[in-house]
Amino acid sequence: MALSCGTAVLLAAGPAARAADPVPAYGAATDAAPSYGSWGFDLAGRNPDVTPGNDFFGYANGRAVHDIVIPPDMTAYGPFNMLFELSRKRVQAILQAVSAHPVAEPVTIDQKLGTFYATFMDEGAIEALGTRPLAAGLEAIRAVTDRSAFARLLGQGQTGFQYSLFGLAIQPDAKDPTRYALMLDQAGIGMPDRDYYLKPGLAAKKTAYQAYVRQVLTMIGWPDADRAAPAIVAFETRLAGVHWARQDMRDPDRIYNPISVPDLRKRAPGFDWASYLAGAELPPAIVKSGTLIVGEPDAIVGEARIASETGLDTLRAWLAFHLVDNSARDLPRAFVQASFDFNDRILSGQPQLPERWKRAVSATSGAMGMALGQSYVARYFPPAYRDTMRDLTGELKAAFRVRLQHNGWMEPKTRAAALQKLDHFTIQIGYPNRWRDYSTLRIRLDDAYGNAERAIGFEWRYWLGHLGHKVDRDEWDMTPQTVNAYNNPVFNEVVFPAAILQPPFFNPKADPAVNYGAIGGVIGHEMTHSFDDEGRKFDYLGRLKDWWTKDDAARFDALSAKFGAQYDAFQVLPGVHVNGKLTMGENIADLGGLTLALDAYHASLHGKPAPVLGGLTGDQRVFLGWAQVWRQKLRDDIIRQRIMTDPHSPPQARVNIPMHNIDAWYRAWSVTPGEALYLKPEARVKIW
Repeated sequence: MALSCGTAVLLAAGPAARAADPVPAYGAATDAAPSYGSWGFDLAGRNPDVTPGNDFFGYANGRAVHDIVIPPDMTAYGPFNMLFELSRKRVQAILQAVSAHPVAEPVTIDQKLGTFYATFMDEGAIEALGTRPLAAGLEAIRAVTDRSAFARLLGQGQTGFQYSLFGLAIQPDAKDPTRYALMLDQAGIGMPDRDYYLKPGLAAKKTAYQAYVRQVLTMIGWPDADRAAPAIVAFETRLAGVHWARQDMRDPDRIYNPISVPDLRKRAPGFDWASYLAGAELPPAIVKSGTLIVGEPDAIVGEARIASETGLDTLRAWLAFHLVDNSARDLPRAFVQASFDFNDRILSGQPQLPERWKRAVSATSGAMGMALGQSYVARYFPPAYRDTMRDLTGELKAAFRVRLQHNGWMEPKTRAAALQKLDHFTIQIGYPNRWRDYSTLRIRLDDAYGNAERAIGFEWRYWLGHLGHKVDRDEWDMTPQTVNAYNNPVFNEVVFPAAILQPPFFNPKADPAVNYGAIGGVIGHEMTHSFDDEGRKFDYLGRLKDWWTKDDAARFDALSAKFGAQYDAFQVLPGVHVNGKLTMGENIADLGGLTLALDAYHASLHGKPAPVLGGLTGDQRVFLGWAQVWRQKLRDDIIRQRIMTDPHSPPQARVNIPMHNIDAWYRAWSVTPGEALYLKPEARVKIW
C-alpha cells in the first residue's frame, strides 16, 4: 500500500564515502552542468524576461528547460534524470569491478552480481542461443489443453516470465498491519492503461500494438499469427472494458475487499482458482479456503468470465506473445529491438535504445537491487546525510504540528487524532536497517534468460516466506540507489533512499532556504501524504480505519475538489489536461510540502531577519528551491501517457499551481491582479 512518489531510492555505513561525483549536464548538447553557485541555485537557468506572476515555472526554470536536449535513449530530462544517470554510472562502476572474473556457479554476492552482469553483457552468447531459452516456456503453453492447465500456468507466472490475468502480491494487511495478506488485482492487458484500448483518440497506438503482437508471434513461428494477433487485441480490449479507471483505485476503502477462495469460486465459477493458486505455490490451506484482499472485485470477476468465454487457441497465443514480451530484454537483439520499437518508441516517443551496459545495470538491479544497494551505500552515502535529514524531518514535523493545531476545518477530536498520528510518524533515511539475503538465488554463467527468470522466482518465494509471520517493518519498497521517495501508510512512515539526497534536492553547501524549498518540500510532501485523501484513512498504527467525522471529510472533500478543479483546467498540451482526480493526492502533498517547507524555514530563523543573497529574499529562495527540482522537459508521447497513468502532475503544474495558492508567494514576488497566476484570496485553497 505504499504511496510511491516522484517528488520521481543498516548496519554501519561502511567505508568512508568517496568525493561526490560531478552532476551531469542538463542535456546531451549542453556543454556545462548547472552551476548551483555559492548558495545552491542555478541563477543562469532562470528566464528573467518572464514575470513570476505570469509563469513562475518559466521564470525560475525557463532558460534551463529551453536548453535541455533530451538524450535519445530517454523520454524526459531534468534533475531526476540527472541523478538517475549518476546513480546508474555509480552502479556500473560497482558491477564492472565485480564482473571482471565471472564464475560458472557463483556463491558470494559479489560473484553473483558480477556473473549476472557479465552474462547479460555477453551479447554474442545470447545471440548464439537464439530462441532456445524460450523453448520450455512455449512448450508449457502448448501443453495447455484445458481451463485448469491454463489457470495453473497463470499462477506459475509468479515465478517466471509467464503472464497472468491477475496481479498477485503479498503485503501487510491494511486493517491489521502486523500480519501479511495476499492481494489480488486486475491485470492482463499489454498496453499501459485501459484507455489505450477504449479511447478512439488512441486508435493508432492500438493498431501499432496489434502489429507488434503479430510481429512477435511470427518471430517465434507461432501458427497463424495473422489471425491470432487481432484475436489477442480483441481479448485484451474486452479485459480493458471491465478494468477500473485508475482514479477509482485511489480510495483505500474501495480496494480493500476480503474474499475467501470458496466465495471467489462462487462469484467467478468459470475460472479454476485452485489450480491458479496452487500454480503460484501457495500453501494448500490457502488454496482450499484462504482469503484474498481483492482490489477490484467486479473487474476480477469480469476478467475470469471473459477468459472462460475465450477460445484456448487465443489464450495460448496470448500467453506466447506475453512470454516473449516479458523476456525480450534477455533474448537476441531482434527481440530487444522489436520490444523497444513498440513499448518505448511508439508508446513513449523514445527515439533510441539505451546502450547495453545501461540495460545490464537495470537488469542486475532488478534482480539483486538490495545487494547493489549495500555496495552503493558503502561507497557513496556519507553518514552525516542521515543526521542532517533527521534534523530536517524534525523541523518539518514541528511545522506540521503547528499547522494541525490551528487547522480550521478539523473538529477537535479529529485534530487530536491527527496529532497522535503525527507523533507516531517515522522516517527511514538512506538505506534499510537490515540487508536482504540472496544466498538461495542461483546465478549461472552464460544463462542470461535463466538468471532473470530465477530472480523473478526468488523474489516471489521470498515474499511467500513472509506469510504467517509478523510483518517486518524494516522492509523497503525501493533500493538505496533509487532516485525517489515514498510514503508507506500501513507503517505510518516515509522512506528517502540515499540516491535522492543530492543536489538539487539536498545540497549540504546550499543556503538553508534553498534546501528547505527543495528537500524540505519533498519531506513535507511525503509527510502530508499521511493526511491526504488516501493517507487520512489510515490511523496512527497504520490501520485502515476511518478516524475523521463525516463533517471533517465533507469539508476536506470540498477543499480538495476546489483544488482539483485548478488542475483539471491546466492544459499541458493542446487539448490535453491534467486529471485532477487521478493526481489529487500528489497535488495536495505538493501544496502541503511547500507550505511546511516555508514554515520550517521561518522557524529556523528564530526571529532573525533572513539574509538577502543575490538580491533575493529568504522566501524567494525557498520558492526557487522548490521550482529548481522540477526543471524537466518531456517528450509529447510520454506526457500523454503520464496524463493517463501517472498520479503526479507535469512539472509546470507542480510549480505554478501550489504556489499561487500560498499567500506568502504573492508577497515574495509582488504578484498583482491581472497577472496570469493571480488568484483572489478567497479562491486560494488552504488545506494545511
